[in-house]
Amino acid sequence: MDTEMQSVVVSGTGLPGAGASAPLAAAAVSPARRAWLRFRRNRLGYWSLVAFCVMVVLSLGAELISNDRPLVVRYEGQTYWPLWNDYSEKTFGGDFETAADYLDPYIRDRLSQGGNWALYTLNPYGPQALNYFASLPNPAPPSRENLLGTDDRGRDLLAQLIYGFRVSVLFALALTASGVVLGVVTGAIQGFFGGRTDLAFQRFIEIWGSMPELYLLIIFSAVLAPSVSLLLVLLSLFGWMGLSDYVRAEFLRNRQLDYVKSARALGVGNGALIWRHLLPNSMTPVVTFLPFRMSAAILALTSLDFLGLGVPPDTPSLGELLSQGKNSIDAWWISLSTFAVLVVTLLLLTFMGDALRDALDPRKAAATDAAPAVDAKDAA
Repeated sequence: MDTEMQSVVVSGTGLPGAGASAPLAAAAVSPARRAWLRFRRNRLGYWSLVAFCVMVVLSLGAELISNDRPLVVRYEGQTYWPLWNDYSEKTFGGDFETAADYLDPYIRDRLSQGGNWALYTLNPYGPQALNYFASLPNPAPPSRENLLGTDDRGRDLLAQLIYGFRVSVLFALALTASGVVLGVVTGAIQGFFGGRTDLAFQRFIEIWGSMPELYLLIIFSAVLAPSVSLLLVLLSLFGWMGLSDYVRAEFLRNRQLDYVKSARALGVGNGALIWRHLLPNSMTPVVTFLPFRMSAAILALTSLDFLGLGVPPDTPSLGELLSQGKNSIDAWWISLSTFAVLVVTLLLLTFMGDALRDALDPRKAAATDAAPAVDAKDAA
């Protein structure tokens, strides 16, 4: 039993009538707080949320974890910051004005001689860095130089997974946010006004949903230059329809309740009625929908990248790595590492979604909230 919920429910158990006061104490907790406490009781979902947040935070600081540029260099009494500034080879004793290659053994020797030093990241490779001085041909298996090996172009696989995970998660967050906005707005309009407005929107959704989404993506990818923003816009145009049905159903149900009729009788306008009363009480399916929507967005981006219809070639991509693994069967480390990242990510999101759905389910909520009150009454 969660200690926070127990402390709330059994407060005053030392006083007479503690058993009767327990439900009142539980009722004093806000619905959002009760949902959060129920979510925390589900250990699998809660720790999945913690693990996913840690992975996202680490990926947001990918440049500080995996980069072919040192964080800071001390050379001949001066301090340089290669992570934020560009320096030529001549700066560190080279012969050319080209950008310094910090993977070059000559540059590394110059930075380690005398009182010179360089502080590298934990993984000294960037997602697009090519190691021209590798000891093994590409694709190379895992080694001390490259912990997870390299791909067919000689790029470090660990760096690509870190940056590719960040691209996938940020894309999924943006696609989910756009789908929520469009789905909530259209569903709210349909459910609140009903009648001809609802009928017109329903016919439009039926027509729009019958459009061949994949063929449109292929056409636009052939006509326009591939980009993350283009892909986000195209998928956003079709990713809101499922959520709008849930919001529409909630609005159709809630608008018939007594509190809505009372608000109308008091002269509350449509805008305030939707924003202050109906929308907060119709967000349960929206919140439950979020983790599963993110999973679908990550799978969509990975699938399109696998087919060559996704992000530009110079963008780290999990789908492109899977395509490399398919083309290089002997390089098992490419497919295995990428598949492991995808499976772990999707499992964490699925566990979070299941826990969130249980926490917001009214029937399960009534059962779990009643259990602490019964325990408190028995203890009294």
